[in-house]
Amino acid sequence: MGLGDKISNKTEDLTGKAKEGTGKATGNESLEAEGKGDQASASIKDGVEKVKDAASDVKDAFKK
Repeated sequence: MGLGDKISNKTEDLTGKAKEGTGKATGNESLEAEGKGDQASASIKDGVEKVKDAASDVKDAFKK
């Protein structure tokens, strides 16, 4: 996974946590749900990048 992807995914996750917290604190269910969605999206993207990394590792292992 590229550093840029890691930063982007972490930023999206942290933004989601902030939105969720703000939504809970203010009683804004829409903002809270949006925050949870952002966190889920970041988690999925992170998982996809990990699969790509694992596939690349396997590919590299067969080159040796």
